Amino acid sequence: MKNVSVIGATGYSGGELLRYLARHLGVRVSHVTSEKSVGQKISSFHTDLLGKMDLVLVKNDPDKISKDSGLVFLCLPHAESAAWAKQYLDRGVKVIDLSADFRLKDPQSYEKWYKTEPPPSNLLAQAVYGLPEIYRHKIKRAKLVANPGCYSTVSILTALPLIKKGWAKKGAVVIDAKSGVSGAGRKIESRYLFCETHENFLAYSVTGHRHLPEIEQELKTQVTFVPHLLPVNRGILATVYAKLSKKISAKELHEVYAEFYKEETFVKVLDEGRFPELKSVQHTNFCHIGVGLDPQRETAILVGVIDNLGKGAAGQAVENMNLVFGFKEEMGLK
Repeated sequence: MKNVSVIGATGYSGGELLRYLARHLGVRVSHVTSEKSVGQKISSFHTDLLGKMDLVLVKNDPDKISKDSGLVFLCLPHAESAAWAKQYLDRGVKVIDLSADFRLKDPQSYEKWYKTEPPPSNLLAQAVYGLPEIYRHKIKRAKLVANPGCYSTVSILTALPLIKKGWAKKGAVVIDAKSGVSGAGRKIESRYLFCETHENFLAYSVTGHRHLPEIEQELKTQVTFVPHLLPVNRGILATVYAKLSKKISAKELHEVYAEFYKEETFVKVLDEGRFPELKSVQHTNFCHIGVGLDPQRETAILVGVIDNLGKGAAGQAVENMNLVFGFKEEMGLK
């Protein structure tokens, strides 16, 4: 049995993570932390945990928490995780960070997009980008894992086989993505109130979202990325449009995707002519992908869906933890 702790446990990602961990047979949650709600039970914030996990929230104290934690999950705001990650790493504790602090390998890019000083270069160098479908073997040996962003996860997985094959024209990839409201986190802002989101639909960060450099870093190509806010609680649907560099058939395109993901537990390519929907992946760690082709316009049309709190955050964090600890990758996730 491995001991883990969740730092910053009262938000949506922290709550989803605890739901997965509560049913995981290989770990025990030692501590849950909050700076503002010390002394309260975690089940008072995530009421579905009542009777399953009634831990009391404590302050984030690396000296105490490190004594009985082999790994910590950092569910903290961007620019706050790096300093805590160092303290836990210095005490021999492995770290899975759900913020963006270690996702971008270029310090200048981080500073540009997050408007703050980048993490120390030695930490950036040892951080492994936590997308198992690409970096599984590195994650198994990692002490610090940078859990990918939600938009980034679905966009990369949906576009990757086509990009790897070299069938997309350079600079001709467009990603049109829509996310549920929980993707914004558990915060109070007028644009996320029920009356503002219900029966509404909007694009935001149209000329540059923070996940764009992360997507381009992993796909190693330039893309146009536009996110939208869906009036639903959870889930992301991303449609990738890619101009093709050569003539191919719909059958060839589908075969490439089916072959690329045939050994993957959590990425499922649908049958030819079928496309995924949010309800199929909500509350799971799965990514479903549908593959289409517009031959007249020589354009691949690829549709991917994930749960932004599952494969887009907490589920993928547990998947990474399983790899780090040497558990079966699907443990606690099916």
